[in-house]
Amino acid sequence: MARAAKKVAAPKAAPASDRDRIVDALMDLAAEQDFGEITISMIAERAGVSLADFRDGFPSKGAVLAAFNRRIDRIVLDGVTGDLADENAKERLFDVLMRRFDALTPYKAAIDSITTWARREPLAAAALNRMVVNSMRFMLEAAGIEAEGGVGALKLQGLTIAWARLVNVWLDDDDSGMAATMAELDRTLRRGDMLVARAQDVERLTSPLRSLARGVVSAGIRFVSDRRSKANEEETSAT
Repeated sequence: MARAAKKVAAPKAAPASDRDRIVDALMDLAAEQDFGEITISMIAERAGVSLADFRDGFPSKGAVLAAFNRRIDRIVLDGVTGDLADENAKERLFDVLMRRFDALTPYKAAIDSITTWARREPLAAAALNRMVVNSMRFMLEAAGIEAEGGVGALKLQGLTIAWARLVNVWLDDDDSGMAATMAELDRTLRRGDMLVARAQDVERLTSPLRSLARGVVSAGIRFVSDRRSKANEEETSAT
């Protein structure tokens, strides 16, 4: 007679850390009210931690938001596999960014509150831009797209600006399949391909000029250095 299958208990989830509870508390509060009105004390109370414990984990509300952003980065990066290795760069980036929207969907109300707050706070908008730049750098890398060098910097900043527009479309997209978001993302990436191609052409055309300029600068530095050395030798001989 066959032996009855032994039931294996599912592993218990590790208890959330203070940092995780603080991040969750901030996003819960943001979904309920104006983000600008949320205080550190409110976050600590919702998270069930003391102000001292909050301070051990984070120096500010903005730092908690940055931790949330890194959490989303981690979710996306953990989910990236080699399944799209045969696809072109545009398709790979499309997949990565849609994964990001999937990860953000449970926090949609909170994201709406945060973006509304940032529109009226220039300093907050600048800080959020830095967060997004860091995230988009890893999104490009996850898609196998280089983000270094002059053209890489153009891709990175262009994607950061585009992401802000895409988030606004996503916030208004009530379709569970995110049809409007996907359509706008596709259009955005097509435009981006054209701009990057033009930038690469410019880089190739100007490369000889940059090499010449570097050569002229190097020659000038050597000339000044030689003149100084000669002057020092003459001064030493005179004494």
